[in-house]
Amino acid sequence: MTLSDFKQRVKDPGDVMAGCLLFCFAIALVFYLIPNYINQPPMLQSPMMSPRWLPGIVGWLILLFSILLILQGFLVDRSSEEDERNIEKGPTRRFVLMVVALVIYVALFESMGAVFTGILATLVLFVAHPVRTWWVYSLAFVFPAVVTFIFVKVMNVPLPILPIGF
Repeated sequence: MTLSDFKQRVKDPGDVMAGCLLFCFAIALVFYLIPNYINQPPMLQSPMMSPRWLPGIVGWLILLFSILLILQGFLVDRSSEEDERNIEKGPTRRFVLMVVALVIYVALFESMGAVFTGILATLVLFVAHPVRTWWVYSLAFVFPAVVTFIFVKVMNVPLPILPIGF
């Protein structure tokens, strides 16, 4: 098989390349990083309580979707339709506000708690991407509280809930 034959078979080289990169990352995650760097306690009530369980599921899902992405690159021809995946550079203000939201979340998470920091970062993201409907801003208060509740009460993940001192 020559290079020209390979180019004729590949309908979307971007999907194939992205799928191959994700596949390599997933293999490293599933077979090297998770078993060697996530410690598992000797006695567990359930395998689902293992610290390796959720990263393992995510690793296998990345592996599955990377294979599907590679197959899509070989099977789906998108040359006749407009490709919506083209990167269009947005305003600098949006990029800066997104970085500010990330810095706020990382810097204040331990000291201010998950709920307050999540609300603040989400509001900054809503300002970065102009949200015109007023009721959507209520999601900035509901979503971080619900996500924190799920992590703390359902999945037993210890998160700082309230600011230090309260």
